[in-house]
Amino acid sequence: MSDHTFRSLRSLAKLRRPAPVSAIAPGAIAPVHGVEPAAAVSSLVDSAIYLDGDRIESPTTLAETYRSLHSHEKAMAWIGLYKPSQHELGSLADEFGLHELAVEDAILAHQRPKIERYDDTLFVVLRAAWYVDETEDVEFGELHVFVGRDFVLTVRHGDQPDISPVRRRMESNPDLLRLGPEAILYAILDRVVDGYAPVVAGLANDIDEIETEMFSGQTHVSRRIHELSREVVDFQRATRPLLQVVRALMNGFEKYRTDEELQRYLRDVEDHLTQVVEQVDEFRHLLRDILTVNATLVAQQQNEEMKALSELSVQQNDEVKKISSWAAILFAPTLVGTVYGMNFENMPELHWHYGYFVALGLMLLVNVTLYVVFRRRRWI
Repeated sequence: MSDHTFRSLRSLAKLRRPAPVSAIAPGAIAPVHGVEPAAAVSSLVDSAIYLDGDRIESPTTLAETYRSLHSHEKAMAWIGLYKPSQHELGSLADEFGLHELAVEDAILAHQRPKIERYDDTLFVVLRAAWYVDETEDVEFGELHVFVGRDFVLTVRHGDQPDISPVRRRMESNPDLLRLGPEAILYAILDRVVDGYAPVVAGLANDIDEIETEMFSGQTHVSRRIHELSREVVDFQRATRPLLQVVRALMNGFEKYRTDEELQRYLRDVEDHLTQVVEQVDEFRHLLRDILTVNATLVAQQQNEEMKALSELSVQQNDEVKKISSWAAILFAPTLVGTVYGMNFENMPELHWHYGYFVALGLMLLVNVTLYVVFRRRRWI
C-alpha cells in the first residue's frame, strides 16, 4: 500500500469518526509537527535512544527524541509517558504512524488486556496488579505499549506499574537490548507477570485467614468472603486475557522470525502466567466452596439458636403451668372461706354446729381434687 493511499484511508477514517484523537480544543493554536507548545506540561517520564544495545542519548522532549532517532541509523527509541495529553499522543501518532484506534484506546484507558497489530506496529494493553498489605486489597494499574520497528512507547495512566526497573535491567544487559523492541516488550511482560506472584501469595494468605475465622464463628466472615471473591474475579480478568496475549505472540514466532532467545524468554513468561491463571481459578473454586460451607455453618448455628429458644419457651410454659396450677389450688379454699366469712344473718349453716368442719373439709376436698387433676396432666 502506497503512502498516498494510506494517508487517504486515514483521512476517510477521521471523517467517519465524530471525535478524532488528535482534535484540538477550540481556540487552541494548531501544533506544528515535531514542535511542542511551550506552555504545555510534558508527560515524558524517560526517553532514550539506543544503538547496538547501548544508550547513546537521553532527549528531554519528544521533538529532541525525533531528531535524535532520525540522526542515527539503526537506532531505537524507548519513550515512557505518564498520562499524556491528546497533543502528545497525536504528535507520536504522526511521527510513528500509530493507528488512531490504538491512540484513542491509549487516551481513554480502562481497557482489557489485549494485543492488536496495525501493519508493522503492535499495540498491547497490560493490567498490572499488586497486593496492599495494610488494607489486604488488590490494586490494579494499566499499561499501554506500542512496539514498532525502531521504537517502543509505553503509556501509563497511574503510578503503577513502574517499569523503570525494566529499563535498568535492559540497559545492564546490552546483548538482550540489542535484540530490539520485541525484547523490551517481552521484558515488560515478564515484569508484569512477576508482579502477580505477591498478589497470589497475599490472596492465598487471606483465604487461609478466612477459613480460620469461619470455623471460629466470627460474624463478618460472609462479607469478607464476598469482598475477596470480587478481588479474585478482578484479578482473573487481568491475568486470563493476558495469557491469550502471550500465546498470540508465541504463534507469531515463525511468521515474524522471532529470535530464538526471545522465544525461550517468552515461553518462560507463558509458563509463569499459566501457573498464576491456574492458581486464580483454584481460588475461585475454593472461595465458592468456602461460601457454601459458611452458609451451612450459619444455618446450623441458626437452627441451634432456634432450638435453644424453643427449649426455653417450653421451660417457660412449664413454669407458667406450675404457677397457674398452684394459684388455682390456693384460690379454691380462699373462695370458700370468703363466702362463709361474709357473716350475713340469713346465711345457711351460719349457726350450724358442724358448719366450720364442713367448710374446712370442703376446702380440703377441692384442693385435693385440683391437685390430682393437675398432677395427671403433668402441670405440677
